Parts: sequence; C-alpha cells; structure tokens
Amino acid sequence: MRNVTLSAGTVEYDDSGYGPILVFLTGIFANTTLWRHVVADLGRDHRCIVLEVPLGGHRVPMDADADLSSPGLARLVAEFLDVLDLRDVTLVGCDWGGAQLVVAHGLGERLARLVLLPQESFENFPPGLPGKVLYQSSRIPGATFLALQTLRIRGLRRSPMNFGLMSKRPIPDDILDAWLRPSLTSRLIRRDLLKYLRTTRAAEYLDAAALLTTFDRPALVLWAPESTMMRPENGARLAKALPRGRLVEVPDSYTLMPEDQPLLTATHLRDFVATT
Repeated sequence: MRNVTLSAGTVEYDDSGYGPILVFLTGIFANTTLWRHVVADLGRDHRCIVLEVPLGGHRVPMDADADLSSPGLARLVAEFLDVLDLRDVTLVGCDWGGAQLVVAHGLGERLARLVLLPQESFENFPPGLPGKVLYQSSRIPGATFLALQTLRIRGLRRSPMNFGLMSKRPIPDDILDAWLRPSLTSRLIRRDLLKYLRTTRAAEYLDAAALLTTFDRPALVLWAPESTMMRPENGARLAKALPRGRLVEVPDSYTLMPEDQPLLTATHLRDFVATT
C-alpha cells in the first residue's frame, strides 16, 4: 500500500502494472482487495490504481474537519488524480456511486472514460435492505456501533441485512475480516463513515444522473441483472443518460461484481479501453 496526503487527510492506494491507466474506487466497508482479481488480470497490460475511499474500510482516519459528504468525496477523488498527475484515466466505480458524482460535479477533466458497475443511482439511495439499515442507524447515536457488532459473527455476515445481497458468492473470511476491522475497532474510522452517511441526501443521485449528459467521452455500464439491491433496470437508465454510454449485462453476479465475476469484468474492461 502507498499513501498520499490530500487536503482532507492521508489516503492509501495500490498502484501496479504499466500501460493505460485505470483508477478503481472502493465502496462502503471495502478496501483495495475488492479489486484484487480484476487487477491481477488487467495489471499485465494496464496500470491499475485502487483508491481506498474513506467509507469505513479505510485504515487511516481522515482529518477531523474533513468534508466526507458525497460532494466532498468526489472532490477527494479528483484531488487524488491531480496530486498523482494522472491523465487519460479510466475511472471505475462499484457499489458507491462516486464515479458518477465526479462527473456530475464537473471534476472529470482527467478522465478519458467512465465505467459504472452496480452502484447507487437515481432514486435508489440508500440501496436495498443493507443500505437502508445502515443509513437509518446513522441517525441514532450509538446505533451504527451496535449494528456493526453483528458483523463480528461470521455466520450473520451472509444474511440479507448484511452481505447476502451484495455478493452471490461468499466473500472469503480473511478478506471480509480485513474490510470490517477498521470500523469494528476504530472510533475515528466510524466517525468518518458516519460523516458520509449523515450528510448524503437521498436525491443526490437523481441530481447526478441529470448531469451525466455533460460527459461526452466513452462510458461503459457493466450491470448485474440479478442484483435486486442495485435495481436491474438502472443499468439501462445510466447507459441512456450518458451520451456515449453502452450497457453490458454480466450474468451470475450481484452488486460486488469484482467478487462474483472478476474475469468477465476484466475482459470487458480490457475490450472497452482497447476499442475506445
């Protein structure tokens, strides 16, 4: 893991391979290992950078006054690209809808392409039962801490209230342990997560979708038609909203496509970069 200090604090990231640049974003509770299989494939002929977005899976707390609202995190992503001086970037998002927000807030100058895997979109925030439970718990002091304690029990992690609707295949225990450890053990990491949850408006992704029409570069929507959490119909809606968007449906997957279908994900990404 490498790190870089931004205006909101220090973030960690992985950087491997050589070639066209792909920047991958993490989501709620996930760390960079979410993309491990995809990067192992694409890293043979691409430079793959995975940014650990401070959404509960990060290990280094952000500054106390950091803006971790959705627009604040979009600015963090854009600043990360600036500080590393990354150009002609293919930005790839999954679960968290931040890749849309980077474009919607006019922060996509360094992007050559946009790739959206199953994620928050349109009116689907908070998404599904797990998202609603987490979002509502953030409104009650101490409730998020109590809800997280259920995730210490490995048998409960696969319930529909937790990761059961996120991935079709069980996430390995050691990977999931590492994702959850920061929020389970650090008050400051939970503080960062709660900042995001308490400042995100339900209509933010509807607003963002209306601004996707401004992105005039190639865009790929990789969507999971079996994902009830991220609504099967929203993939086609996103592709339609993007002027140069196209939809590819990936079977046998839920929201966490990098876990469920890493090879198909890597294949579609490689083809997309090569043909655009």
